[in-house]
Amino acid sequence: MNTDMLDDVLMQLAPTGVLRAGINVANTLLVTGRHISGQPVGIAPDIAASVAEYLGISIAYVEFASPGDLIDAASSNTWDIGLIGIDLCRAQVVDFTAPYIEIDATYLVRSDSYIQSIGEVDRPGMQIAVSNRSAYDLYLTRHLSHASLYRADGLDAAVKLFTSNQLDALAGLRPRLLSDKNVLRNTRLLSEKFTSVEQAIAIGKGKSDAFKYLCQHVELIKSSKIVRQLMARHGVVGLSVPT
Repeated sequence: MNTDMLDDVLMQLAPTGVLRAGINVANTLLVTGRHISGQPVGIAPDIAASVAEYLGISIAYVEFASPGDLIDAASSNTWDIGLIGIDLCRAQVVDFTAPYIEIDATYLVRSDSYIQSIGEVDRPGMQIAVSNRSAYDLYLTRHLSHASLYRADGLDAAVKLFTSNQLDALAGLRPRLLSDKNVLRNTRLLSEKFTSVEQAIAIGKGKSDAFKYLCQHVELIKSSKIVRQLMARHGVVGLSVPT
């Protein structure tokens, strides 16, 4: 990248001289802990850091308690890039790179439930617990015709809603639901998926040079196996790297 082009990218991507990365700390698959300094640790923070490293600038993490909060802040100039799942509604306010990680979403049901397949969930009277404004919540909102969604603020709250209210199903990402299944007695996971959540880098609209650079960076970290190395480093299973 020549100097003039790099200057344009930096002007659009990090106008303060520091790359401010919006991190959804509710995604415990991609944010798996905290450094002794208090900074978030995981695949998403590391991918954001790789963008700053390649550009030769420092990084600052801007944490959000939910993906909805992160998207709501897109126009407030509090972050420069956001690490978040791709969704059509969100794409109205930000541009997304290609995904760097894909995660299947499915349902957890009680062991004695008659539900055996994804199609049997979307029926009149069926009640589904879901984390509010997650990518799979947005997907189900658009695609369910009969079942009702019961939203909770965050994954842990959705699990509690599912158990305490005896709902029919708990929607979520397969790796997290596998963990929940090991804790919740008399539950089972459906083998099918109702969608796959694609994690990508988001940027505010109208920043064409910076967006092009981010797209190239995502392809680089996928082809060079950096994403797979981060998955292994942080011990996260059940994810896949899209081709």
